[in-house]
Amino acid sequence: MTTSTSDTAEPLIRAEAKALGFDLCRFTDIDEAWPAAGRLFEFVDAGRHGEMAWMAETAERRKHPRAMWPGARSAIVLGVNYGPSRDPLEILGQPTKGAISVYAQGDDYHEVIKARLKALARWIVATLGGELKVFVDTAPLLEKPLAERAGLGWQGKHTNLVSREFGSWLFLGSILTTLELEPDTVEATTCGTCRACLDICPTGAFPAPYQLDARRCISYLTIELKGPIPRELRASLGNRIYGCDDCLAVCPWNKFAQVGREQKLAAREALTAPSLADLVRLDDPAFRALFAKNPVKRIGRDRFVRNVLYAIGNSREPALAAEAEPLLDDPSPLVRGAAVWTLARLLPAEAFANLRDARCRNETDPDVLGEWSTPTEA
Repeated sequence: MTTSTSDTAEPLIRAEAKALGFDLCRFTDIDEAWPAAGRLFEFVDAGRHGEMAWMAETAERRKHPRAMWPGARSAIVLGVNYGPSRDPLEILGQPTKGAISVYAQGDDYHEVIKARLKALARWIVATLGGELKVFVDTAPLLEKPLAERAGLGWQGKHTNLVSREFGSWLFLGSILTTLELEPDTVEATTCGTCRACLDICPTGAFPAPYQLDARRCISYLTIELKGPIPRELRASLGNRIYGCDDCLAVCPWNKFAQVGREQKLAAREALTAPSLADLVRLDDPAFRALFAKNPVKRIGRDRFVRNVLYAIGNSREPALAAEAEPLLDDPSPLVRGAAVWTLARLLPAEAFANLRDARCRNETDPDVLGEWSTPTEA
């Protein structure tokens, strides 16, 4: 059922959203065609979603907000600034430290923002009526195109949202509602001829402006990919162990960025420049303790240690071979295989050959055996 609102609804909602800690609140209708659907289907048809099968499985529901909820008439799109206090690219010059994406250095934003969205939703229903549903990046809703339509910013050539007020650093939340709200003005795309985000990508994940091949994206490789990362891309990871901020951090619009004010989303000191040697020693309980209430926890200890081992191999620090060698006995084949690659990068050729001769006879996993038998690039 469509619910009409008075002329004062939008400023009231904005004021309440600000009181709850949201930095941006904009509105859009969802009656018109949805060009983002075509881009989504092209992305999936080209196989650029990689192992993220859920993107193909939910494509029909994602093609338009009404495909998920036919009764919706408007969307309220909200942003929370999480601007970092330091340049995220600086850590890349410290090869024995791990680079964790800015968004994953504090508490899990899903939980922080969902609590606020629910509070705002309760207030809207009590004050203005209507029906609504809240979303934070976990439902089949294309939030970045929705945010663009609502005027929070525009999708840059790297496909991420860019804000005039906050640069690259916005967490998004959305509310679909039966209320008829006055839409805000769409923000014009102002990337111009700039290619900074495309040119900085270490793995060449952008086939063209405004297109992403997730299979080459470091965020996908370190977070979504469950098996070994393709050999030809491992060296390009550098010391990035969870996500990648390169294309975000290099954007010139960050000159307007502000440091985030939400303490729960602020970077934990232990995660701003953690020692690779410390991280690679984590067993499952220690991993869970370190990343309690943090997004990194969802990939599990084995995938995380895989990433750390690749970073150690890229450090070219021979002393770290002593940290990798014990993991040749790890219960996880994923970890053992990454340890082999790391040792091939750090040990002299003769020492690695001797280790291979001693170890291969006891290894049964085909992927790990493949790591032992495949020459490692210099």
